Amino acid sequence: MLNDQNILVTGGTGSFGKRFVENILKRYNPTRLIIFSRDELKQWEMRQTFSDKKYDCIRYFIGDVRDRERLYRAMDGVDIVVHAAALKQVPTAEYNPIEAVKTNVLGAANLIDAAIDRNVKRVIALSTDKAAGPINLYGATKLCSDKLLTAANSYSGRHHTRFAVVRYGNVVGSRGSVIPLFLKMKKTGVVPVTDPRMTRFWITLDQGVEFVLASLERMEGGEIFVPKIPSMNMMDLARAIAPECRIEIVGIRPGEKLHEVMVPLGDGRNTLEFDDHYVILHPFHEWGGRDDYHHTRGGIRCTEDFEFSSDKNPRWLTAEQLLEMAQLHATSV
Repeated sequence: MLNDQNILVTGGTGSFGKRFVENILKRYNPTRLIIFSRDELKQWEMRQTFSDKKYDCIRYFIGDVRDRERLYRAMDGVDIVVHAAALKQVPTAEYNPIEAVKTNVLGAANLIDAAIDRNVKRVIALSTDKAAGPINLYGATKLCSDKLLTAANSYSGRHHTRFAVVRYGNVVGSRGSVIPLFLKMKKTGVVPVTDPRMTRFWITLDQGVEFVLASLERMEGGEIFVPKIPSMNMMDLARAIAPECRIEIVGIRPGEKLHEVMVPLGDGRNTLEFDDHYVILHPFHEWGGRDDYHHTRGGIRCTEDFEFSSDKNPRWLTAEQLLEMAQLHATSV
């Protein structure tokens, strides 16, 4: 599906963007692969690995999703957009709330307008488990972004641009992940854990890329795709990484949940279950996907009281599996 296509990745120099670009270059032959981001240093560093001289399809665009005109220029002739740009740090968003809104919410609105007016075929955006029943500003901005993007299908009209969202949990070893922190604190002999009851979803970067590619292919417009990924208790994680260390309970931080949720209560009635993922359908509109999903793709409608949360997950990681995931990430970076 990506051969001979013009693809643009916002936030293309981030952890996901770099791994996504690596996969595209290995497996497909796009006409253009545009890296759109605002940090010239990160683009320079990425160019050392993915040179536009070695890969003649690559283009590096300096730009910010806050800049509507720049998005219009960057999307000229683009077929597919993968939207990974966001302000993601919870404390940063709380301290700089308007900045988070400008990037995560108004940036999504700019992206929608540019994609429709430039006749982009498909847009798929990355979300987060923090957008499900949000308790911090970052999660609230991503929920708003999700709502804007899924509802954008009703604006595309004759342009036929389709929008969908992918929502998944913590990425093993990514920037800001607790695993690098535990490895660092292991040297001190003491590892901090916020609460012994805390659980989290886990996914590798490669699994995230694969899920985005699969969702990009099967999207009809208006969906939120949620992978069935395993959970792990944070105490088990700390013991797996630093078995010889003392664990110090430091308390839940502001804006942090005890358990993460990817399909919240209330969305069950709009959710279809498949073998390896869930699809949350837009509750107010249909763009031709609802009946098709339900009848021909084998989706089973969830009950009204369904919730997909990290503490009620039927799939759990063992310490060995988590360490293997972390090792795979470390050797592939």
